[in-house]
Amino acid sequence: MSSDSSSSVSDCGSTDQNPNPTPTAKPLDSLQDDLASIALTEPNGDADSSSDQEPEAGVANGSFSEEIQEVVQNNLAAGSEAVVEEVSESFDHGVVWRENSEHEADAPSSPSSSGYAGERGSSSATSESGIRGRGADEISEVGNDDSVDGVSDSQQSWVPGKRHVDEDDASISWRKRKKHFFILSHSGKPIYSRYGDEHKLAGFSATLQAIISFVENGGDRVQLVRAGKHQVVFLVKGPIYLVCISCTEEPYESLRSQLELIYGQMLLILTKSVNRCFEKNPKFDMTPLLGGTDVVFSSLIRSFNRNPATFLHAYTCLPLAYATRQASGAILQDVADSGVLFAILMCKHKVISLVGAQKASLHPDDMLLLSNFVMSSESFRTSESFSPICLPRYNPMAFLYAYVHYLDADTYLMLLTTKSDAFYHLKDCRLRIETVLLKSNVLSEVQRSLLDGGMRVEDLPVDTSPRAGMLSAHLGQHKLPTDSPETSREECIGIGGPSGLWHFMYRSIYLDQYVSSEFSPPINSSRQQKRLYRAYQKLYASMHDKAVGPHKTQFRRDENYVLLCWVTPEFELYAAFDPLADKALAIRTCNRVCQWVKDVENEIFLLGASPFSW
Repeated sequence: MSSDSSSSVSDCGSTDQNPNPTPTAKPLDSLQDDLASIALTEPNGDADSSSDQEPEAGVANGSFSEEIQEVVQNNLAAGSEAVVEEVSESFDHGVVWRENSEHEADAPSSPSSSGYAGERGSSSATSESGIRGRGADEISEVGNDDSVDGVSDSQQSWVPGKRHVDEDDASISWRKRKKHFFILSHSGKPIYSRYGDEHKLAGFSATLQAIISFVENGGDRVQLVRAGKHQVVFLVKGPIYLVCISCTEEPYESLRSQLELIYGQMLLILTKSVNRCFEKNPKFDMTPLLGGTDVVFSSLIRSFNRNPATFLHAYTCLPLAYATRQASGAILQDVADSGVLFAILMCKHKVISLVGAQKASLHPDDMLLLSNFVMSSESFRTSESFSPICLPRYNPMAFLYAYVHYLDADTYLMLLTTKSDAFYHLKDCRLRIETVLLKSNVLSEVQRSLLDGGMRVEDLPVDTSPRAGMLSAHLGQHKLPTDSPETSREECIGIGGPSGLWHFMYRSIYLDQYVSSEFSPPINSSRQQKRLYRAYQKLYASMHDKAVGPHKTQFRRDENYVLLCWVTPEFELYAAFDPLADKALAIRTCNRVCQWVKDVENEIFLLGASPFSW
């Protein structure tokens, strides 16, 4: 496969062009003095009302300086690979490596830097702060307030791209953001920040880099810092550092996975060959290479709490009749046989049909990043495009070439090849594909399916079979007596579906595909949907925690939901019920959901596609 990675990093040997101040190296004694000046407090002002960037939950004022010094000293003294502390909950055995850097750290050399959440020098009583491991089954729900990340139903719709570029780490509003993402180089130069202007965050980025380097100099690796309700998650990828600062109560595993996806999105644009630039020039500024991609990263970050693919690591298909999907797949296969590596037909983020060359596999994460790149870039909508892209899970070191063309407002075709001169060949392939799709009415069926939506809990078929009175031997290990009041009682069908079913997600492990029910009352607002997805994230992380699992089933009840998860070698099911739902009826309803999915699998899954192995 041809590689053209040099095209994106041709200036890597050039002199430093970064207008940002370059952080200078400091001795350990000086650095420790700098760390001692960092403080963590909670501002009292009100946050603005923009989407997903509201004021964080209250955190007790406290000094972070003594704790960071103690953590660093313990690291150096122990010489261990990671800092650990036993979980204070019921999982005493859940010792997990964690880190030692706080999300509000600020570089003393920057006159505008004054700490993440408070002015330097504040030293009230410290809230429980330090390096903590989290038990695998520990699932802490999002706060009970009426907002998630402060987003209310009355707020205006999300606008793509970066906002609040006038903010920096000295801005009170910037410190109140509940979830920050940063990309920086190993020299401390800012590359990307979710909020604020990267140029104004040079001092803050230098502090994050100093903390990472300080711990690495002691032979350790910083991965997670917990301070009150805040988590600071670090991901080191060679010369690229990624940091997430969050108080959204999402599990560590989810936040780290989100950083991996952000890194993958960066590789899709640049390839991993960008590392060579830092080998030639440690102070290399890669910000110009990512110019104009703020909208791509902001769209991906927004999807973290709105698209299950970001944590299920699977893709979803647009519901279509089996014959319609087969018709689209046939023409794509014909094109793939002519030298196309991957042919993908999608409607928004849902797959219509997917065909790959023999022995070529496409990871669901690559599909997520590729579709996000296409949908968030307005230029793809205006004309046919031919762009170099990298699939991190396929080959992170080389470019492929993607021909992208929108067939209508929502449906687009992507043809991927290894040849940089294949534009006209792929254009001819697109014309053939478009002609067949129009003649077979595939595009009209796609629009009809888009309007009709997918599976709805209200449409769950009533189980009238003899097995309706008993629980599955796999999910429930007992069956109810025929004279049980539970079986004779009529299932409540109020808001939502039977037995208080509000929502479900079903993931086929063999196909690496998932199906999710449509949202309906009472989960019909953006705020409620985000809260549910975060609950799913915690449940997923708990089920797949390798330290104490994996588990087969979980049933959890709180003031917001009853959550039921069932994992088998063939599938995973996640379901949310009314918080007053009966356990036996919930289990029974989940069995019906599984049967329903199997009955309509020809319409909701892309069958016949070779399973992806990675």
